Amino acid sequence: MSENELGLFLRLRREAVTPAEVGLPAGARRRTPGLRRAELATLAGVSVEYVTRLEQGRDRHPSAQVLSALADALRLTTGERVHLHRLAKGAEPGFTCQGGPRPNRVVRPTVRALLDRLEPAPAVLVNRLGEVLAHTDVFARIAEPIGLLEGGRPNLTRFVFTDPRAREAYPDWERVADEQVAALKQGPGQADPQVAALMDELTLLCGAEFAERVARVPGLPRSNGIVRLVHPEAAELRLSYETLDLPADDDQQLTVYLPADDASAAALDRLAGRRPGALHAVGNTRRAV
Repeated sequence: MSENELGLFLRLRREAVTPAEVGLPAGARRRTPGLRRAELATLAGVSVEYVTRLEQGRDRHPSAQVLSALADALRLTTGERVHLHRLAKGAEPGFTCQGGPRPNRVVRPTVRALLDRLEPAPAVLVNRLGEVLAHTDVFARIAEPIGLLEGGRPNLTRFVFTDPRAREAYPDWERVADEQVAALKQGPGQADPQVAALMDELTLLCGAEFAERVARVPGLPRSNGIVRLVHPEAAELRLSYETLDLPADDDQQLTVYLPADDASAAALDRLAGRRPGALHAVGNTRRAV
């Protein structure tokens, strides 16, 4: 399991940028996907030795100016830039961007009221460990038949990796698993002792299938997209989702699902016991995850 999330993120982003995207010739006999270290160093105005030290974890404290230069060179989005700075902060001893040592399991009354008003849309509230804290009734009608809400403290990440029913429920299980690992690694990742303990547990239970993802998946999950889910009562659902971060003191995320096509809208209406047309299909250009 990697302890050098900053270096891993930089390497993965470097390998994802093509020479053409930054105005460089592709050339022949390129053994490295994306940019070479020397090319990134030139674009960012730093030495190739320094880029190597960062990627290998031998220097984990780059300045804000260097981070900004690397972000420019790698064409990072705003979200990726924020994540890069969080990773650099997370490498500092004792740093945590969370409100406390334990994950927040308290749901504020206004958040519960918001969930009530989201009916009949499926919506779920989770904390940084993927623990399910609250949800709409319609989410329960989707999640209970597949086993997601079983146990005293349901955990979405643990369900995806340890329950065989998850592979049947998610046709795109590989991508869903990648997203769950990315969510765990977001922010301080393993610098958070609670997240590290869950990662150790899943590594023990799942072996390489989990550990190899931790080593290769950057900690930046998609905030929106389409997920496919096979439901025993509603066949396949295609759901567009949006994930919203609550304030930092809450340390929680709210994910709202809407039908991505008319068939899914009709299926959700039946599950919710609502009149046809209560939920309308919404367009989403993001690929399924």
